[in-house]
Amino acid sequence: MKIQQHHYLNGTWLDYLSADFDAKQCQLVLAFGSAAHVQNPDVFAYLKSHYPEANIILSSTAGEILDDGVFDNSVAATAIYFDKSRLSCAVTTIIEHESSYAAGTSLISKLDKNGLRFVFVVSDGMHINGSDLIAGINSQLPDGILVTGGLAGDADRFSQTFTGLNAVASEGNIILTAFYGDELQIGHGSSGGWDEFGPVRTITKSDKNVLYEIDGKNALDLYKQYLGDYVDELPGSALLFPISMHITDSTNNLVRTILNIDEEHKSMTFAGNLPEGSKVRLMKANFDKLIEASSQAANDADTENAQLAILVSCVGRKLVLQDRTDEEILIVKEALGNDIKLTGFYSYGELSPYNNNSQCELHNQTMTITTLSEKN
Repeated sequence: MKIQQHHYLNGTWLDYLSADFDAKQCQLVLAFGSAAHVQNPDVFAYLKSHYPEANIILSSTAGEILDDGVFDNSVAATAIYFDKSRLSCAVTTIIEHESSYAAGTSLISKLDKNGLRFVFVVSDGMHINGSDLIAGINSQLPDGILVTGGLAGDADRFSQTFTGLNAVASEGNIILTAFYGDELQIGHGSSGGWDEFGPVRTITKSDKNVLYEIDGKNALDLYKQYLGDYVDELPGSALLFPISMHITDSTNNLVRTILNIDEEHKSMTFAGNLPEGSKVRLMKANFDKLIEASSQAANDADTENAQLAILVSCVGRKLVLQDRTDEEILIVKEALGNDIKLTGFYSYGELSPYNNNSQCELHNQTMTITTLSEKN
């Protein structure tokens, strides 16, 4: 496995090349960038000219990760050549399907299951129900197949997100990359670090990812009581106060953040589902715990001789950490070692299992890390 990277910053491409990298044999390019840049035909053309045979995946972000830095209004591109493994990609658009669940099942049906080891998902972040998408994907996969990935971002605007496979990025696309081969080594980790506060409450009215009532009271009005001065900044300010949700018969809590609010219907739309009967509590940031959680995710994802780490962290973490955002990347770099290449993005949702014995879930407000390498 060989890697080289490019960074489009301030109108200039910075190329970090490897002497033994055959660009014409490269199979995959991951390009994470601002919404404006991933829609720019010149960006796609640059990558295509360098890697004519590669599958090129583009995604808009709420911030780009390259090496040990976090950037805005740039493109972080990573080209990967696999010596001993193979991959294939599939794409669909949400408007082709009756639901996000159906989109997930359709995508998996396009993949060869023979020898499948790992699926990486890059999805639109605004038109997709992340919980249903992952449920559809999980329903069609054999046991033991790892799934990770993330939902595209749009800074803190929550307006439009863009993804693309072998084309300029556009709205509504969901892209799967399937990896095959026994020589492939994959690690994964996901951790949050937020503190819960306030009473435990019960969701009493919801429709998938739209929340109407908690404890029989209007959920939006109740949520606003906790926001104080942040009310006027909704929905963006909701990223500072996510919700911890415990689903009946589950041993783990999921974190959910708001994508949008509807003042007319007094509802809140989240990236993932909030089933009725689930128990919820509000959460708030603890700076040191957020950064420590990134270290924990790196330690969980670490594998022997890992060569590439793909980091998908939540936009809410970036808004909370602000000037300290680089610290969560630096602590990942420290945990994984200086020889590993880092890339990734700040997202509207992270996709990962809790541990090695569970299926993939949609998460919010986590640092989620996937490591890749090939056996020597």
